[in-house]
Amino acid sequence: MAKQKGILPLSGTLEGINFYYRKGVPVARKAGGGFTGKAIKNKPSMVRIRENNTEFGDCAKVKKQLRLALYPFLKDYKETTLHGRLMRMLQEVKNCDPVSERGQRKVGLGLQTPEGQKLFQDFAFTAPHSAADLLGGVLAYDSATFTLTVSDWTVQTVAFPAGATHVEILFGVLDFDFDRLTASLQLSAPLVLAKTTTATFFTLSPETAPELSGTPIAFVGVRFYEEVNGRLFGLKGVAGIGLDCLWVG
Repeated sequence: MAKQKGILPLSGTLEGINFYYRKGVPVARKAGGGFTGKAIKNKPSMVRIRENNTEFGDCAKVKKQLRLALYPFLKDYKETTLHGRLMRMLQEVKNCDPVSERGQRKVGLGLQTPEGQKLFQDFAFTAPHSAADLLGGVLAYDSATFTLTVSDWTVQTVAFPAGATHVEILFGVLDFDFDRLTASLQLSAPLVLAKTTTATFFTLSPETAPELSGTPIAFVGVRFYEEVNGRLFGLKGVAGIGLDCLWVG
């Protein structure tokens, strides 16, 4: 790459030389050898790019369906890094696929490994806090009965944000088919508790028992409300919402 000199810097291609600006500086380089669509599709030297593009596209499709499926938990969650963080996590899970060749690795197969399941369960959907951090107590999930139990709990353990008067706990089991890219979420009835509650123990289970055909994934969500004139209004933004993955089957 060479810098251009002269009164009138050029832009374009002339006699096999590309003239263009890079960071505001006019430069010149020999034409050809770029990442054209034809080269990416056909050049043996670009096989890694083709493989990465294929796997990236598959992860993007999974991310889209997952976001849609989790909408009941995240509908008012406004945080700009979630899309990128979720994509990176899914790519790491995909890398755990132990059977597919590079370029054909799948998130669903990676999620069948202990390493992939840990990556998914540890993902901070609502960073910097989790639903467990906001709720407190001890959370235990029974995959045989699709039941979440919260024990050793008092309302004093809840991290109420400013203005919040009530906390809502929502539990769901997601049946995600990674081959067909379909998802079915079965939810519990939302449990809404005021700051004055004396409860110390509660259980949640889906109102309709899940009929599993794909990968079952259990989630718990926490949302805060403010009571105004007898009506509850949800707090929006990162402070008022939490979501955790409890278990991957």
